[in-house]
Amino acid sequence: MAPKKNFALRLDPKLYEALERWAEDEFRSVNSHIEYLLRESMQRAGRLPRPNISQPPPEESD
Repeated sequence: MAPKKNFALRLDPKLYEALERWAEDEFRSVNSHIEYLLRESMQRAGRLPRPNISQPPPEESD
């Protein structure tokens, strides 16, 4: 996997608070939840290819 790109993101405080609560409900960090939401939105819009379902995801080693 390629290294992740770092950048500053300015959000309205109320929006951030809502994202923080939602991320907590999903047991994610705010950062990973924002990335999840962006990826889903881009896939629905046809801007990002859907993952290949025929191949299982690689197993993570401990």
